[in-house]
Amino acid sequence: MNLNLTLFILFTVLTVISSFMVITSKNAVHSVLFLILVFCNTSGLLLLLGSEFLSLMLIIVYVGAIAVLFLFVVMMLNVKVNPLVINSYSLIPIGLLIFCGLFVILSSSMQELDLINLQYNDLKLITWVLETTYVSNIEIIGNVLYTQYCLLFLICGIILLVAMVGVIVLTMHQRTDVKKQQIEIQLSRLPGNVVKFITLRS
Repeated sequence: MNLNLTLFILFTVLTVISSFMVITSKNAVHSVLFLILVFCNTSGLLLLLGSEFLSLMLIIVYVGAIAVLFLFVVMMLNVKVNPLVINSYSLIPIGLLIFCGLFVILSSSMQELDLINLQYNDLKLITWVLETTYVSNIEIIGNVLYTQYCLLFLICGIILLVAMVGVIVLTMHQRTDVKKQQIEIQLSRLPGNVVKFITLRS
């Protein structure tokens, strides 16, 4: 069996199992960890299909930021197991509805993929050993982003910087009843006034 096809099947099975564990785990921390595993397996699938930019962005954005933020929030909140017992049979209609919707979407996408295969019979998975001499998608996107759209890219960075500074300013609370250290007054004091003698009555 081809190595790319083996890796594709492996990533697909791991993605399905991890997704099932996300919704069935009773511990919230375990659910977030399985969600990170889902993102990693999906990134591997995208990498095999040739969209390495989306694969790396999925790792950087979702795994590196959002999923880790979920994990920190769940660990800090110390979410306990809900003692409320829910009847599992009452969730079957909702599960069947979601399953039917996803099955329709998947079947329609598979039909479109079959049409693409009829038009392009040489559609195969990417062999990355042979792709070292070609220009990758990341290089093409980087050239377009930093040449034609460099002004828009800089404007977006400035907007994000202003938003970050604005959030910091709005969340800072200046208290007036806090005693602050004044360095210039401490350095300008006289040596004679450093020690103060107090006469105690016996």
